[in-house]
Amino acid sequence: MTGNANDMENALCLLHPAYLGSIAQYVAIVRASEIIFEDCDNYQKQTYRNRTYIYGANGKLLLTVPFLHSGEERRLYKEVRIQNDFNWQLQHRKSIETAYRTSPFFEYYEDDFQILYAKKFTYLLDYNYQCFEVVKGCLQLEVPFSKTDTYQKEFYGGIDARNLIVAKKETIYHFTPYVQVFSEKHGFIPNLSIIDLLFNEGPNAITYLQNQSLSKLDTSNV
Repeated sequence: MTGNANDMENALCLLHPAYLGSIAQYVAIVRASEIIFEDCDNYQKQTYRNRTYIYGANGKLLLTVPFLHSGEERRLYKEVRIQNDFNWQLQHRKSIETAYRTSPFFEYYEDDFQILYAKKFTYLLDYNYQCFEVVKGCLQLEVPFSKTDTYQKEFYGGIDARNLIVAKKETIYHFTPYVQVFSEKHGFIPNLSIIDLLFNEGPNAITYLQNQSLSKLDTSNV
């Protein structure tokens, strides 16, 4: 991430739209004064663009939105189409329900997420913007956002947090533990999908995000 994590407060922040983005991404969103979403980059695999992690009965569980392969080596994120030949939305909805139906706030937010699993979307980018709108509503978050109209490798107008979309190599953050459904079995798992925080912490989720920073945990001696 370009810029110090502590400098993110009230800064303009550049991010990628994600599928039910990670807690780290929403820490960045909540702490920023304004968001710019990257609309003009090339699509990259193994990122949170089409995947998210939830807490299942057996631990960390990956949910992946399938996409149509074009055969081209490079294509724009906005051109990526979702593979809707099988009902992956039903699969995701059932996985989320199984993981969180006993959480304190699952029923409180359940209806808000119905559009994400009842309506079919053609483009992944459009779907991820809908995910953001749903989560923003649940958090009662008011943050202005815009979209890029050109791609710039370097971003100098604020904090470049586009690296938060990378899922291949996990970054460990100093996030405060909260009670999770299966934490007695597997312990606290940090930086899951934002829905893990919502279903477990409810209206307190926004306060939790405001109190976190993106300082990385030093694992050099681990």
